[in-house]
Amino acid sequence: MRPPSLVSQFYTKYKGAAFVPALRQVLEAVTTGGITDIPELAALAARHITRRTTAKGTRARVRSKAVLITPTGTGTGRVAAQAIASGSARLRPLIAEAASRGLKLAFTVRLHRAGYVMPSGSRTDSPGIRRDVVQRTDHTEERSYGSAATGGFDAADFAQRVDAAGGDVTAAVQQWLIETGRIHTDARIVHLEVRTWRPRSEQS
Repeated sequence: MRPPSLVSQFYTKYKGAAFVPALRQVLEAVTTGGITDIPELAALAARHITRRTTAKGTRARVRSKAVLITPTGTGTGRVAAQAIASGSARLRPLIAEAASRGLKLAFTVRLHRAGYVMPSGSRTDSPGIRRDVVQRTDHTEERSYGSAATGGFDAADFAQRVDAAGGDVTAAVQQWLIETGRIHTDARIVHLEVRTWRPRSEQS
């Protein structure tokens, strides 16, 4: 399956135009020359890639890959309404990396207070909540699930939930909240934050 970002680059507004010459050279090398060595193909492609320029003709700056999780295992990702509606895709790499590194995970959700099953401030609902419950003027309420104090969740287990939901982080979190009797089935998340850390037993 093609990553959505790759599809977007090549099929939306010609954003991938700078890579077309390189792709043609690589395709020709594979089909006619039988070259399959990745480093050799990468070197061939590099000679045919030109940096994008700005409207003034100067070389555009290229954004480097964001650091998702620090060497100590600490990472945080947040999404709001628009990203949540599309499955909170930007949180998936964070969860996947945390799973591959054997980290712990916690999350905070915000939804309309009527969407919660248990009363506000219930320690049965959210025993690891920090500074109690955060209530907002728009009738939404934030509750946290998992923390270093309570052990949190295994990121690998949550990554499996995300995979089972077709990569939809929002759906995976919502399903967990429904399964554990914390929210009503028609409740909708409007804000989601994921935090990671290394288990204390593995910290030096």
